[in-house]
Amino acid sequence: MGGRLRGKHPQQCETMNKKEKIILVGGGGHCKACIDVIELQGKFEIAAIVDTPDKIGQNILNYPILFTDDDLPTLAKEYQNFHITVGHIKSVELRIKLFEILKSLKVKLPTIISPISYVSNYASIGEGSIVMHHALVNAGAKVGTNTIINSKALVEHDSIVGNFCHISTGAVLNGGVIVGDNSFVGSNAVVKQEVIIPNNSFIKAGSLTK
Repeated sequence: MGGRLRGKHPQQCETMNKKEKIILVGGGGHCKACIDVIELQGKFEIAAIVDTPDKIGQNILNYPILFTDDDLPTLAKEYQNFHITVGHIKSVELRIKLFEILKSLKVKLPTIISPISYVSNYASIGEGSIVMHHALVNAGAKVGTNTIINSKALVEHDSIVGNFCHISTGAVLNGGVIVGDNSFVGSNAVVKQEVIIPNNSFIKAGSLTK
């Protein structure tokens, strides 16, 4: 068949394969990891990156930083899809601020899921969140809005991760764990089953919480 779609006109095929454009907000190291996931997911075309005025003209993995936060209202008139690519280690305040700005502009904040992660059909991932390479989110788990489930993290069955959280690389949340809003769980940390972590918590890398 030579790879053609039977019964489809070439213009129809081009339309079907056309990706929606997305604006990334934040041009640091976390942005690079997000770009890799977005490219592999294949649903969106990255149009540009938003960052601080001093970074205008720089490139992140060949994508240009063209705009600042002040341009968001104008960008919202041209683009529908945005993703917050500012990281969350020392503070989550900027991620929350940007989320509130974007929500006020009534744009879409799609969920980004790496095709080489595993998210159960019986799990849910909130608006604006990202699940990165080789992460696992198992049955009955719930992840809130604007949350990062980083590479190789495990969110076990029936766990709940709140809004504006960061579950870092290799972290393990065992069954029934609840992580409160605005919390950070460090790399390779392990949280024992059914532990409740309060809002605004910081769990250091490599620790055991029980």
